[in-house]
Amino acid sequence: MSRPSLLLLDLDGVLRRFPPDGPIEDEHGLPRGTLARVSFALAGPATTGRVTDEEWRAAVRGQLVSGEGLSPARAADAVAAWTRTGEVIPEALDLVRRVRGRCRVALLSNATDRLPRDLAALGLDREVDAVVSSARLGVAKPAPDAFRRALRVLQHSPSGTLFCDDNEENARAARTVGIDSVHTPDFPALREALSSRGLLDDDVTAAPGGASGRLLLVLHDRGDAEEAARELAAAGWSPCAVHKDLLAGEDDVEDADWVVELTTGPDDQPASAHRGLLEELAGRHDGFVTD
Repeated sequence: MSRPSLLLLDLDGVLRRFPPDGPIEDEHGLPRGTLARVSFALAGPATTGRVTDEEWRAAVRGQLVSGEGLSPARAADAVAAWTRTGEVIPEALDLVRRVRGRCRVALLSNATDRLPRDLAALGLDREVDAVVSSARLGVAKPAPDAFRRALRVLQHSPSGTLFCDDNEENARAARTVGIDSVHTPDFPALREALSSRGLLDDDVTAAPGGASGRLLLVLHDRGDAEEAARELAAAGWSPCAVHKDLLAGEDDVEDADWVVELTTGPDDQPASAHRGLLEELAGRHDGFVTD
């Protein structure tokens, strides 16, 4: 198995955790599990960017009044106590720091527009290379389109991506778009997923793009890919093989990109040694380069 060039991580349950809701519910006279049940039932519009985080929490307060019998003041107090930033899982953060010496690390989180503030407060905005929020994408996991759109934002192909999530349904959904995906409900599972794919090796001097230095030139139009392959082959690149890279199920032609596979440059050096030149070529066709 080749080393991934992008690690895509879920946030909550993987890199961040929250204390239990039980003490808050006990203090405000709510049955255990009420806050999670009510908040998740109302979260859809907020996690897809149709309402703000504050509008969502106002809806939760309203439901605690109308559905759970709390007074408005007591409902407001309960939601205020429940509105926490959470805390970083330190052992997971340590893994992220080790992995960033080997590949890009990005977050893909079902989140509201509050996410940037939380990440800044926790210092996690400085610990990853990119953040993709469902509120910005307009679609949430486990919808396959959430993963397709995230990869577009990150300009990366599914074949070079490893995704880890503590929700098994999300992990299964990522596999449908061609991503190597692992259900990681706890720290040992996360560590094993990263270690088994070479992301925790002691060797940090491997050539970019894996040991072979291979790069993929990803273009959205077949004609552009074939033209680029001819141009590169004439200049001495190899193997310049063109193939389809699906960002969805195998029958979803609309979400297919075209990939030019490059292993060796015209000077017999690994293709990764000429990444800048290839990125310039990709830019002319509105494409991108990935490992």
